[in-house]
Amino acid sequence: MKRFLLAFPGFLLVLLVTACTLPDSTVNATEPAPIASPASFPSPEITPVSIVPAPQNLTICLGQEPNTLYPYGNPNSAARSVLAALYDGPVDVFLDGYQPVILQDIPTLENGDVQINPITVNRGDLVVDIDDQLVLLDAGVLIFPAGCNDESCTVNYGGQGEIQMDQLVATFRLLPQVLWSDGTPVTAQDSVYSFLIASDSATPGSKYLVDRTQTYEAVDEKTVQWWGRPGYSDPTYADNFFAPFPEHAWKSLSAADLARADLTARPPLGWGPYVFEAWVPGEAIRFSKNLNYFRAQDTLPAFETLRFLFLQNGEAAISAILAGDCDLLDTSLRLESQLDLLKELESKQSIKIWATTTSVMERFDFGIRPASYDDGVGVTDRINLFADVRTRQAVAYCLNRQEVVDTVLFGLSTVPATFIAPAHPAYNENVALYPYDINKGISLLEEAGWLDDDGDPATARVAKGAVSVPDGTQLSFSYQTSQAAQRRQVSEILATSLRECGIGVESVYRSANDLYAPGPQGPLFGRQFDVAVYAVGVSGVEPACAPYTSDEIPTDGSNWLGLNIMGYDNSDFDALCQKARRALPDQPEYLTQYAQLQSIFANDLPSIPLYARVKVAAARADLCNFSLSPNNLFDLWNLEEFEIDSTCINPE
Repeated sequence: MKRFLLAFPGFLLVLLVTACTLPDSTVNATEPAPIASPASFPSPEITPVSIVPAPQNLTICLGQEPNTLYPYGNPNSAARSVLAALYDGPVDVFLDGYQPVILQDIPTLENGDVQINPITVNRGDLVVDIDDQLVLLDAGVLIFPAGCNDESCTVNYGGQGEIQMDQLVATFRLLPQVLWSDGTPVTAQDSVYSFLIASDSATPGSKYLVDRTQTYEAVDEKTVQWWGRPGYSDPTYADNFFAPFPEHAWKSLSAADLARADLTARPPLGWGPYVFEAWVPGEAIRFSKNLNYFRAQDTLPAFETLRFLFLQNGEAAISAILAGDCDLLDTSLRLESQLDLLKELESKQSIKIWATTTSVMERFDFGIRPASYDDGVGVTDRINLFADVRTRQAVAYCLNRQEVVDTVLFGLSTVPATFIAPAHPAYNENVALYPYDINKGISLLEEAGWLDDDGDPATARVAKGAVSVPDGTQLSFSYQTSQAAQRRQVSEILATSLRECGIGVESVYRSANDLYAPGPQGPLFGRQFDVAVYAVGVSGVEPACAPYTSDEIPTDGSNWLGLNIMGYDNSDFDALCQKARRALPDQPEYLTQYAQLQSIFANDLPSIPLYARVKVAAARADLCNFSLSPNNLFDLWNLEEFEIDSTCINPE
């Protein structure tokens, strides 16, 4: 992973505020009626009409206090919302692509601002090998030579002589009118300065992208070029622009100083719609309108002041919005548990609510290959109930996932078919589907050798000729998950539906510390479970096939790190995933390869996607232009366009 958690290029996963300009609001004034002559009749009594202006202040309530306002300080979710007031972009990131904010355009192969160039390398040069590791080129290093993205054409470098490898180059061009809030122009050198700070060892966060950057330089006052290391292919090259830092204001501070400086010594300085004013610890952060905002000519932002208020929980937030103390309740308040009350308030037009799916997927993982099998000794110490793909497919048919979505998630999510979100352009709609169907589930179970030997559907089926399972073994397993209330609800629904197929289930609820404990002791990462239910999120827009590759199996050799806790091993999937991860989104093979990966996944079913988690926000009924959808990765992506207008109460 290289996204914002790892660097800060593009402010990609933090400050997603749009560059689109909406039309200005207009007032439809009616022509006054003709005035009658005073001699005609007495003057009527005039009742003054009070025109209430739109509020000049906006208050957004958060579910926690920001941990920092330093972009490289590993900001929490509340901090990311606050930072959207300071920094607009540099790009907005959606599941279906990027949108420039302070850049003139998004670089692509088509417009020529992205190039793949062959470059000559020699022994001792830093390159990226076929495993995406940064290494010194030497004898025995496996590399992709120029023009090769396939495992079949890799080269084992002999240790002498030169060889050509591909180098990715991206050019970024700043808009000329963007200013820091103090009126100083934002320049390409400010972006280079940001890269240098990100590269410093004193700056927190991963150096993944920094390490794979060969050169980051200002071509002119408004143009930056990023050069990747030879062999590094990056599908998300569009966010390799390092969001500018104000070198003119911060150049006297070292990277270590910036990481620890408090706001009184170094007030944050941005180019976004608002300017930092004050932070009252434990209470609120206040901003004022940025008069030097590059979209000020569009009368943006609409509010003179902006306040972020810190609240403890959803109950307090709902009371605050009804009292007029909050205009918008941020998703960090975790309002999902308050949906019944929120829907009731919305029906009375007291508030508006928004809900959408997220990139966090709840998974039902099969323990296909337990860790005890790794040494090849005693591979029957735990019966492998799920070695046969037909058994896994049958379980999928017997899981009433739709009831989970309808009841536990109020119908706000969907039942995914693959590991890629349905809103993503790489989503494959044509893969095998497993809707809740007891008859199909039972038919597959019997085909796989699981029989109802006593004619009692309430008892577990037993094996008779099942693959890798001794005859007489019961089809009964433990279902391990956390103690969270939502997961308890889900497990009860799923266990009930599984039992209707003759599958025995024992739900085991563990504390988070126990469930996610590292291997070899931990049940998940130590690969000691029959079935495990937990969530995996994706940072950024790139589909995540890697968690299902054999390289991601937690083992003793990998220090028990990896997300393939199932022990799923499919060499075709591995090879195709490697190809897809090296393809660029504007290359034709990108969509084709991810479609094939999803077909393999849907057939093999090492894991069953249960549902995408939801997030919920609420606002006063007359808040305009707020948007929450699965396509927008961050909630306040267009903060500068928020306004209060009574016409937004019933926009239809």
